[in-house]
Amino acid sequence: MNAGGEFGEGAAVGVLTTGPLDRILTYLAPAGGCGTGDFVEVPLGPRRVVGVVWGPGEAGFDAARLRPVARVLDTPPMRPELREFLARAAAYTLTPLPLMLRLATRTPALGEPPGSRRVYRRGPAEPARLTEARARVLDALEAWGGAAVTLAELVRESGATASVVKGLVAQGALIEEEAPRDLPYPRLDPDRPGHALSPGQAAAAAALRAAAGRYSTTLLKGVTGSGKTEVYLEAVAECLRRGRQALVLMPEIALTQGFLARVEDRFGARPAEWHSGVTSTERRRLWRMAAEGQAQLVVGARSALFLPFRDLGLVVVDEEHDPSYKQEDGVLYNARDMAVLRASLADAQVILSSATPSLETWANAAAGKYARLDLADRFGPAVLPGMRAIDMRAERLAPGRWISPALVRAVEARLAAGEQSLLFLNRRGYAPVTLCRACGHQIGCDHCDARMVEHRFLKRLVCHQCGETKPVPEACPNCGAAGRLAAVGPGVERLAEEVAALFPQARVRVLSSDLFGTARALRAEIAAIAAGEADIVIGTQLVAKGHNFPLLTLVGVIDADLGLQGSDLRAAERTFQLLRQVAGRAGRAERPGLALLQTFQPDHPVIRAILGGDEEAFWRAEAREREALGMPPYGRLAGVILSSPDLQAVFDLGNRLAREDAALRRIGAQVFGPAPAPIARIRGRHRVRLLVKAPRAAPLQTALAEWTARLRLPANLRLAIDIDPQSFL
Repeated sequence: MNAGGEFGEGAAVGVLTTGPLDRILTYLAPAGGCGTGDFVEVPLGPRRVVGVVWGPGEAGFDAARLRPVARVLDTPPMRPELREFLARAAAYTLTPLPLMLRLATRTPALGEPPGSRRVYRRGPAEPARLTEARARVLDALEAWGGAAVTLAELVRESGATASVVKGLVAQGALIEEEAPRDLPYPRLDPDRPGHALSPGQAAAAAALRAAAGRYSTTLLKGVTGSGKTEVYLEAVAECLRRGRQALVLMPEIALTQGFLARVEDRFGARPAEWHSGVTSTERRRLWRMAAEGQAQLVVGARSALFLPFRDLGLVVVDEEHDPSYKQEDGVLYNARDMAVLRASLADAQVILSSATPSLETWANAAAGKYARLDLADRFGPAVLPGMRAIDMRAERLAPGRWISPALVRAVEARLAAGEQSLLFLNRRGYAPVTLCRACGHQIGCDHCDARMVEHRFLKRLVCHQCGETKPVPEACPNCGAAGRLAAVGPGVERLAEEVAALFPQARVRVLSSDLFGTARALRAEIAAIAAGEADIVIGTQLVAKGHNFPLLTLVGVIDADLGLQGSDLRAAERTFQLLRQVAGRAGRAERPGLALLQTFQPDHPVIRAILGGDEEAFWRAEAREREALGMPPYGRLAGVILSSPDLQAVFDLGNRLAREDAALRRIGAQVFGPAPAPIARIRGRHRVRLLVKAPRAAPLQTALAEWTARLRLPANLRLAIDIDPQSFL
């Protein structure tokens, strides 16, 4: 597809590979030549790796010592816009460019020709005998929505053997067929009539259509239930009319299914999907179709931002405030900020949609850098929920109980009316601490400085830092006392026990990410709740992320004070966002909602702001405080995380960095630390943090690069730099 180009056979070409070397390597162009942007396969040591021709090779090499490019891959070249985006993103995040390239080449069998593949789909017959293994295979196919999948995917997802799959084919329960690879996606019809819009929605949609066709960033702010999705789908329609591609980023895989159905209703076909729940076959297809312009609309997780779109015209970041847009391992980037960068390079429109925007986005809109559109009313007859605090200082609760009498009465009223209640507690598992009442020992992880959380449904203790699990012991591992271990504090599983005792006739569902093995299982649970198959829902922050439960009229926040504890820079902001989002789940259509916040601090500014509904006053106050302290978005931060099995080694390096900070002092930056990270050991590695604070306009990345350039780290010591950190753990 790409043979030929500006580099003839034998010319020196610079190739950026996905290998571990942080530089562009020089090779000889293959027979037929190649061009800038071509995907190639090149030898690197004893292996062959994928790379991209980045430009001319470095001069001065003896051609006889250079190795030739093995082959040019049969795939569209990487466009200049994407190459520039990867380079700029690498420079901003201080990430080696090969690691950025890996994000842009996350597709299996990249160099294989289209051809065909053998796939399996559901057949008309039922198996003669439904064994457990056969049931898992059929369940896996059903969870994929009837899509055709390969044998390897079916075996991996179901845990069954290939012979089980072949047996189902023999009985007609599955159909085996040859299918072409990489088919284009069904065309979306942007002129298909959408839902009738309210006057406010119509005005916002018109403003977004008017901004199409060029770079701009708009904050679309609307109260929960105001119909932001229908508004930005009109911007998607305008983008498609112009023949360009659109990307909608979502923070949670479980949100995509309901959204895909809305897209299909609006445009007559389903868009392409990109997230961890998609099969590898489908990932390859989407990667190629995005590059060829045959995927008009992609709905995906943050990594979809690195797809090779042929002509990206719109990026929507739904729930733009959500912390999950920040990648916290590997390449440390914020997808919201990278979306703005990529759109600026592609001359594309950006829409940042949220009921509770991040302070960074709010400040950019206030400064006029971003446009802002507000939807102040819920769509149709629905009204915003009432909000009240339950002062826990005045409530009498028995020991080991967390649901106040006032909240119990409110739940009982909803049960009598046939409506749903949501009890929100942002703690997974049964209890956050398991304590020995004989010696006071708290059971911790063997590999981390973190308490292990009891998950009674799983009958295990789980470390939420490294994932280590072990059975709940019968006796204290410290003193050996039997029968003296006690669960301290509530998690959602413990709350479920209390709910079962208080409301024995109610149908109870627990929504927590650790209780579902796959994204498909989680989506099925959410769909069941939306269909009315639960009376009381108990959930963590997962329930705050845009789900529509039509029968839900009561939200009870068990511990509204939980997020206010600690010294996190964004504690007030995150608590405000989370509680407002959770409260917004209450009441849709003609059913009025009520949100009750259990709190021991009813006069706290965050609680008062939530109850009073004056969001702008909250943001203004938060902005004044951050500006006075020179903190983001009015100043800049970078986190430096050092880790090693050797505690002394990380402190020695941290102290050396703190002493040799001339490069940072020249730009007016300050260095704080080194100090043990709040969770000082994860997976056996000791962790020390430094924090760099700089003025807003300071060239922070340049100074950080100079500051760390002279370091020669031993093999077991790692240094990571987190620009604009969102978490300080």
